[in-house]
Amino acid sequence: MPNLSKAQYGKDNVRVYKVHRDEKTGEQNVVEMTVGVLLSGEIDTSYTQADNSVVVATDSMKNTVYVMAKLHPVTPPELFGAILANHFVETYKHIHSAQVKIITHRWTRMTVDGKPHPHSFMRDGAETRNVEAVANEGKGIEIRSAIAGLLVLKSTGSAFHGFIRDAFTSLPEVTDRILSTEVDCGWAWNTFSSPKEVDSAASKFNEAWNSAREITMSTFAKDASASVQNTMYKMCEQILDAVPTVKAVDYSLPNKHYFEIDMSWHKGLKNTGKDCEVYAPQSNPNGLIECTVSR
Repeated sequence: MPNLSKAQYGKDNVRVYKVHRDEKTGEQNVVEMTVGVLLSGEIDTSYTQADNSVVVATDSMKNTVYVMAKLHPVTPPELFGAILANHFVETYKHIHSAQVKIITHRWTRMTVDGKPHPHSFMRDGAETRNVEAVANEGKGIEIRSAIAGLLVLKSTGSAFHGFIRDAFTSLPEVTDRILSTEVDCGWAWNTFSSPKEVDSAASKFNEAWNSAREITMSTFAKDASASVQNTMYKMCEQILDAVPTVKAVDYSLPNKHYFEIDMSWHKGLKNTGKDCEVYAPQSNPNGLIECTVSR
């Protein structure tokens, strides 16, 4: 007998832009987000019996995102995510869990004539600030904050040797190499009892994001890396130390390879080992290293 073992549905890729205008100074601040919502609960009959009476239309979810963005602050995104997720669980009694994902896109204020411009911004990279907030009826709100799309590279200070060598191994051992990755770093907060408790911790979210970003870049730059695994573990340890109310830190780091180009075929030109200056960036395949470090 078939059994519906899991069901959830929602609205994805809701684009939201909000501007705050300071009437006294004339300065404006902008936030642009992509929001996703997923709901679950007593909705099985919509799948098994074509019963739409239990369905909150996904278009209504989109409208809810817009209205909540008008009525509430959208920064920090952790707070907005908690408010939005909690709204669905409290408003619809048959919905027992609401998951909200928020991607905040970069708009950095322009400097014009040596001064910050009051209403002009630029997109200075693909890096995003991400949040996932899940409101579970009677169980509080779970929040994971994250950095995504932060592309970093260092041209020396990384090694990889001493790994298993067998009949399938062709990779040479190296004591100095280029290290590049696109950072996906997340940290899970201790469970919050309500949006009010999230609101009381609002200042901590920006502080934690700034700390995690600084720790990531500083450790990446300074660590004499024996492997991506060891470097990412050091990052996790430091973030846990810096943010006491975080219960776990995770990283996912693709290893973006840069290969030496042997040019000896051209008049004996040396471009390998210590003589290498020109490399061929590789798109794929790539290594992928992940870890989660908990208290």
